[in-house]
Amino acid sequence: MIINNSPLDWPEPVIRVQSLSESCKDSIPERYIKPLNHRPSPSSVVVADAANIPIIDLSGLYGTPETRVSVLSQISQACNDWGFFQIINHGVSPDLMDLAKETWRQFFHLPLEIKQQYANSPKTYEGYGSRLGIEKGAILDWSDYYYLHYLPLSLKDYNKWPSLPPSCREVFDEYGSELVKLCGRLMKVLSINLGLEEDFLQNAFGGEDIGACLRVNFYPKCPQPELTLGLSSHSDPGGMTLLLPDDQVPGLQVRKGDNWITVKPVRHAFIVNIGDQIQVLSNAIYKSVEHRVVVNSNKERVSLAFFYNPKSDIPIEPAKELIKPDRPALYTPMTFDEYRLFIRMRGPCGKSHVESLKSPR
Repeated sequence: MIINNSPLDWPEPVIRVQSLSESCKDSIPERYIKPLNHRPSPSSVVVADAANIPIIDLSGLYGTPETRVSVLSQISQACNDWGFFQIINHGVSPDLMDLAKETWRQFFHLPLEIKQQYANSPKTYEGYGSRLGIEKGAILDWSDYYYLHYLPLSLKDYNKWPSLPPSCREVFDEYGSELVKLCGRLMKVLSINLGLEEDFLQNAFGGEDIGACLRVNFYPKCPQPELTLGLSSHSDPGGMTLLLPDDQVPGLQVRKGDNWITVKPVRHAFIVNIGDQIQVLSNAIYKSVEHRVVVNSNKERVSLAFFYNPKSDIPIEPAKELIKPDRPALYTPMTFDEYRLFIRMRGPCGKSHVESLKSPR
């Protein structure tokens, strides 16, 4: 059943995790304590020294035919094996990446009354928030965030972007422009690797008329990190995500079989991951992969997740070129607007939603 609209407000008063972090010195409130099977158990975690998601140098895409083929192959294998990879020499200025991260860190350290001017609601999630999902009494994640739209232009509302720090709007405008271009280049690579025309995925998303948004994650210090998560396990509901991580404080974990791999970020790299919409379009040749975030008792973390999504009202379904007698269409068509209501209503829930879309056999 599709729920046609989101509620206008949260089911209970919103508490800022950053404020809790400053007041809770030894323990965390019960609302943030995860069930045993959802806690970051050391026995199921593999550190990055033992295994890490692939690191791919994109400069090879513009080199000799041999290096281009090699990079295409590396990306294809990463999509098949991991659903995640890091990219270096991607064309986005390191100075801009540092400035974007530092600007948002400054925002989260502004006085609470200034940040509260941008408090969000579950209607659109735009603005300053501290929870996902609207279930009353739900167990919450140890994080605050800021969510805003970059595209389409009809949703881009500067009034919902912070006016402080003074450079915030200008920095994100430039950052968003650069990431849209980078996502466009990656979409061509994914299309080619699927054996499709290079513009196939971009056109399936709506051509130039796509959606793009940013979620800035702030993970405050936590006195009991072994009991909670900064972000619960989920796959990204959109098309593709480019994450600018905190390269000083690891926290992202990617599921690999029964284990969780703690990603070790490379400085000035982006972490790329496949979202549910590309899983559907590729008829599950490429799969979105569950990931989660652990928190730290000594250090805060800031990361910027840029989501590159289909136009909201286009039905997304498996590419006809990828449907074969021995591989029928695995998913029924659904617009991204319909799809993302699920995570907005229920919060992060592993891969339960994309699996629920599978066509009945």
